[in-house]
Amino acid sequence: MRLPGENEERDARLSMKYMIMGVSLAILLILGVVVYTNKQEEERRRQHRRQDTTVMALDHEKGQDGSTEGEEEGVTDGETAEAVPVVGYAGRKSLQEVERLYEENKLRASDLDFWDMYPDEPERTEVSEMEEAGQKEDGEEGERSGAKYEEEAKRVEEEEIANDPSRDGKHTLLTYADGTEEWVLINPYLEQNTYDYTNLQMKGDKMSYYDNGRDISYLGLDLSKYNGDVDFTAVKSEGIDFVMIRLGSRGYGSGQITLDEKFEENITKAIGAGLEVGVYFFSQAVTAEEAVEESNFIVQTLANYKITYPVVFDMEYVQNDKARIEALSRDEKTAVAKAFLQNTKVAGYQPMIYGAKEWLIREIDLTKLTEYDIWLSQQKEIPDYPYKFQMWQYSLKGKIGGVNGDVGLNISFVDYSEK
Repeated sequence: MRLPGENEERDARLSMKYMIMGVSLAILLILGVVVYTNKQEEERRRQHRRQDTTVMALDHEKGQDGSTEGEEEGVTDGETAEAVPVVGYAGRKSLQEVERLYEENKLRASDLDFWDMYPDEPERTEVSEMEEAGQKEDGEEGERSGAKYEEEAKRVEEEEIANDPSRDGKHTLLTYADGTEEWVLINPYLEQNTYDYTNLQMKGDKMSYYDNGRDISYLGLDLSKYNGDVDFTAVKSEGIDFVMIRLGSRGYGSGQITLDEKFEENITKAIGAGLEVGVYFFSQAVTAEEAVEESNFIVQTLANYKITYPVVFDMEYVQNDKARIEALSRDEKTAVAKAFLQNTKVAGYQPMIYGAKEWLIREIDLTKLTEYDIWLSQQKEIPDYPYKFQMWQYSLKGKIGGVNGDVGLNISFVDYSEK
């Protein structure tokens, strides 16, 4: 007969036994799954390696022959060509051999000759590095030599320009009546002109100066007894804005002051035609007193006329003859001009100096006459007078309706009628 405690102990041992068996069975099941999974994974890897090897073999064969054997036999899209042996230095190898070599990790470049497509990088040696360094130094030396040459060439050119007054921008060329030429230094203390000569336009003989598309210049003639009878109405209709009329002169030999024979007729008709009028006087004064005498003669003559343009001092040498003023020095001629201009200004007129480039630069001292306007006489397409000027006589052979023969043509950059 069993006691009640014995049954309970037996039941406990059975429960423990079944539990151990259950756990063991679960462990075995898990191990089986792991082994099966690993085996499947290994099979998949083997298949991938086989496919990769086949593809490499096919690609290599195609690279060697330009096509696969399947293509040579007419395999089309959608059909699968059989793998071909790999061609290497050791000859053709079967797909199985390639797989075996691959699996045993014994595949070499000599077994797959497409590795020859990638040439080995040459081994860098101390000699090659020295050669490369030498080439680099040669290149740098060449660059330094080139830069040094350019620097030297620039220096030489600058010296040549500095020694060539025609290129240094600091000189201007004077051409005298006898044909001789001289380069003279431009005075930096005299005001330079700032005209943009690309704004000059010519229509026939008529010149205009434009600024922002607008004509800001005034066209004029200079007239004397040598032009004969002038039809000023016709001159006005030609688009002429002003006339500069010779009032008189002093004899270059006798020293006598005379009135221009056509002055009174010219000024009367010019004013009547509605033209702006200025006058000029051919001076041969050799002293300041004679200069004042000439100025007073002009003022007295103009008493009965209203002019709007300047009264001009015109001193020149005489061609093919000897003039009174030839004995004067530069300072003496400057003093004569200044006396004339000052006296004219005091009388209430706008004084102005007339002269060619050579006269203005060499024969008088403009630094002592800076307060007076300049009427430049230079017959060329573009003036090269460096200093400021207000009027320009650009031609002595102009053709204008109303005037017989040649006539002097002028352009004024200032509207003196408004001053």
